Amino acid sequence: MAQAVHGEARGEDHVGKVAVAAVILNRTKSSLFPNTIKEVIYQPNAFTCVNDGQINLKPNLDAYLAVSDAILGNDPTNGCLFYMNPVTATSRWMRKRISADTAKVIGNHVFAP
Repeated sequence: MAQAVHGEARGEDHVGKVAVAAVILNRTKSSLFPNTIKEVIYQPNAFTCVNDGQINLKPNLDAYLAVSDAILGNDPTNGCLFYMNPVTATSRWMRKRISADTAKVIGNHVFAP
């Protein structure tokens, strides 16, 4: 999970990394997604870092600490299941999914339920 957090959020501060880790955990609890961390991360087209190989980068300490914080219950997203970087995201589906009414901005990412 630290590899996914590092691949997705290495440019974010600690809270931004915790938020990405929390989304992964939130998805395991949702009936809309697989119920294991590995299956959530490797679900086809779910995470850009898997598609582009950045998941294979060595995570830094903060990625591990962020995962630990999320596992201990810290969720700055308040239960969100989706996120994107609005500057780099290309998915029209995701842009439609995240509305101004439901979005929560944390660092460079926008999170939605």
